[in-house]
Formats: sequence, C-alpha cells, structure tokens
Amino acid sequence: MTALDGRPLTLVHVQGRHPPTRGPVLVAHGAGVRAELFRPPLPRTFVDALIDDGWDVWLFNWRASIDLDPVPWTLDQAAAYDHPAAVAHVLAATGADRLKAVVHCQGSTSFMMALAAGLLPEVDTVVSNAVSLHPVVPGWSRFKIGRLAPLIARALPAISPGWGDKPEGPLSRLIVGFVRATHPECGNRVCRMVSFTYGTGWPALWSHENLDERTHDWIRGEFADVPMTFFAQMNRCIRAGHLVRTEPVATLPRSVVDRAPSTDARIVLLAGEQNQCFLAESQQRTFDFLQRHRPGRDSLHLLPGYGHLDVFLGRRAAADTYPLILKELGR
Repeated sequence: MTALDGRPLTLVHVQGRHPPTRGPVLVAHGAGVRAELFRPPLPRTFVDALIDDGWDVWLFNWRASIDLDPVPWTLDQAAAYDHPAAVAHVLAATGADRLKAVVHCQGSTSFMMALAAGLLPEVDTVVSNAVSLHPVVPGWSRFKIGRLAPLIARALPAISPGWGDKPEGPLSRLIVGFVRATHPECGNRVCRMVSFTYGTGWPALWSHENLDERTHDWIRGEFADVPMTFFAQMNRCIRAGHLVRTEPVATLPRSVVDRAPSTDARIVLLAGEQNQCFLAESQQRTFDFLQRHRPGRDSLHLLPGYGHLDVFLGRRAAADTYPLILKELGR
C-alpha cells in the first residue's frame, strides 16, 4: 500500500485455518522494529490469540518499520499519512465500515495523534500499550535524549540496536563499547543496545524473567535503525509533557491536548508497572486527560510484573495479558 504522501508501506494480512468471524483489527508496531515483532517464537503469540478469537488480523508496517527502506521519519508524518491510509486500505479490502486497533509505543503515539486530530473516524476501539499522548521517561532517559542524542545526530542519521552484533563505523563501535561496559546484564549484545537506545534499565524494555531463551535470542534480528529525527521530536514532547507537532502538517493540531480528542472511539490504555522505557505515569496522565473530557468512557489497566514489550513477548503473556486485550476488543 501507499501512504498519503506516496511513501511505500506494507500490510500483512494474517489468516487462520478458518475465516474470521469478527471484524478487522489493525496492529501497529513501535520504532525501529517491524510488524513481525508480534510473532515471536512462542507457543502462542498475540497474533494467534487474535485469530483464535475470530478477528481479521492486519499487521501494519508503517514508515518506522525495518522491513521498509529507512527514512528520517517523524510522528507527524505517520499520523497524517500512514495511519489514515492503512485504515482506509483495510476497510476497502474487507468491506467493513469500522475497525479496531492495537497499537504499541511509537505506533501508539502516532496513531493517537491521528485519532485525536479526527483523522481516523472509522476506528471504534483502540488498545494502546506503553505510551499514547503524554510521554514520561526516567531521568537517565531524559538526559540521553536531551543531551546525548543531539550530539549523536551531528554525526549519524540514525542509531541501531543491531550494532550490538554488527557495528557500522567508528562512532557506532564507540557507542557499542560504552554499552558493553555499562550494561552487563546479559550476553545478548543487541538486548543491551536496546536498553541503551530506548530506556533506563538492565534491561529496559522487558524483564529477563519474562522472556524465554528462544525469544531472547530471536530479538537479535528484530531491531535496526531509528532515525535521529524521531529522538528530536520525542525530546520536545517529553519536555512539553505531551505530544507536540514538529512539522507544519495542516491536518494536525500543534498540540493534541489543547482540546478534547476528536474521536468517538473507546480508548483502552495498558501500562506495564515495570516499564523503564516509558513510565506507567505516561498512560496515567493520558487517562486523566481523557477522563476530564469524556469521563467513564475509556479505561486504564496497570500490568504488574510487566514492562514495555514483554506485554506481547512474555513467556506467560498468553495467560496474563492477551486475555485482557481480547476482552477489551470484544466489548
């Protein structure tokens, strides 16, 4: 498919053994990964759970996907051009007039920007994991994104956790060396680079206790370039306390929290209590914002024992988190 600005994107239509009995669900990944992130080597993945529950599953590779040619993207571009095009494509392909979405990390922030701006009127339910309209990060992460990222951006267009296994040039080797010295938590160099790139923790995006050995090894191939343009925008958002537009996109407001969200979709917020990428306070602030404008309509679920990505990748997620998401989609 093609974004509204002409950027090539892809949708993966995952089909089960039997035709779906429910409507379409769009699933969007985060930054520097891809749609296949939702299909780790677990006995039962989140995609399996959706299909078993009768949903018509569409995995969305938006412009942040490592399965696409790398570009210096922003959340504004994804919100204005990618998500509206994906929703329209799925509805045209299925003949449905409404759909639901499960969105994670920067797939969530950009999707929620579009939703709040009124660009996704066909969406009736959104399940957002980790962060949506109000990003809040630990102190070390604020320092990295505010001080280190601008320095890196002077020399490099992107940073990649994949450098842990395959550095690309002298500066990447210097960064990898620093990470090896400061992140001794495991022998997986990509896992350690993920923590440096995205959060504060050892590790930052999951608990090692929550990942089985196969999944922990599998993640080595699931992380690649993240453009410094993203970190520049997220730094501004963190400093503002909410998402802000950084490009003159006519269809997006300068701030998404200056007014009530322009949507009738029910919004379900998930937050791992141990998330060291975006603190659970992120989703709490968005929930409080939604409650002020439309009390009683939306919901917030704090997930004990979970962090950022183990909500989907965890060895016990099929029992702990998937049922909650399925219940909310089915309401």
